[in-house]
Amino acid sequence: MATIDSNGAHPHAVTDLCDEGKRLYASALRSGRIARSEVHTAPCLMEFALLHPDPDDARWLQPVPPIAALAKRVHPIEREIQAHRDLATQLADSFEPFIAISAQDPPTTHAITVLEGFARINAAIDLATTECHYEVLTVQPGGGRSEHALTDALQRGQDLIDRGVGMRTLYQHTVRHSQGTLAYAERMAEGKVEIRTLEELIERLMIFDRSVAFIPTRDDRQVALEIRHPGLVEYLAKVFEQLWRRAVPLLEEVPYEPTPDGVSGVQRSIAQLLVEGYVDEAIARRLGMNVRTCRAHVAKLSATLGSNSRAQLGYLLAKSGILQQHP
Repeated sequence: MATIDSNGAHPHAVTDLCDEGKRLYASALRSGRIARSEVHTAPCLMEFALLHPDPDDARWLQPVPPIAALAKRVHPIEREIQAHRDLATQLADSFEPFIAISAQDPPTTHAITVLEGFARINAAIDLATTECHYEVLTVQPGGGRSEHALTDALQRGQDLIDRGVGMRTLYQHTVRHSQGTLAYAERMAEGKVEIRTLEELIERLMIFDRSVAFIPTRDDRQVALEIRHPGLVEYLAKVFEQLWRRAVPLLEEVPYEPTPDGVSGVQRSIAQLLVEGYVDEAIARRLGMNVRTCRAHVAKLSATLGSNSRAQLGYLLAKSGILQQHP
């Protein structure tokens, strides 16, 4: 039995005629008519105008020919389609003069694209890696990188090495104590790869063939910029080159000058940042070490200079001559 809703109609469209409606409509077409009493189980036949009253006998209903029923449904759709076609033609005509102007100029690319989320950022970097032909420049601030980060870097790097692409990477001096990073460097040494370190670095930076660069815009690195503006990319490449000239090859010893009372080069860098007003967390981030290590160096500086407070330490550092020496 076919179901009927509270309004006395079937809950279906004409394109999905119920089984009872199909059976009765087919019967009416074969016989030329059908008793009105038979179709109470399929009110959709009257609702969709597939049956109409027999003009000679009200007890009977006559079927509407399928061709006529179909035409009645299709013609409005065809008129609507034609209206949309006409609108599309009008739109094309209105934009045609501007398209002609645009066609005279070379296609442009987005100078800066905002990338949100690690998945989209990594996909863009993977594409740039695939399209890279001769050079990759990277700045990787912070201390030793995680195993996951190093694995991803190794996979990308191996593909570049296999294609003969040159790579130059800048790390901070603290990676010299990271076994994972040193192992990564050893694996990459088989290709045209150079690695140098500095005490302090700018934020993360990647440049491919000096045509596209990537920089983060948030501390959590969930948002990055893909930069393709030639002037901006060239500017970033020049910043990299300046840092590169000051950096020390990974396999060479960092050439610190001697400091008073055996203060190390790292501690001298910390001293400079202390005097400039940076807190421990900011100093640790800039020098690529954890906060606990940074605080241990601060304690060593305090003990060396006989300081009893942070304020006194700043004063003693300024007097000591440590800050007048440069590595």
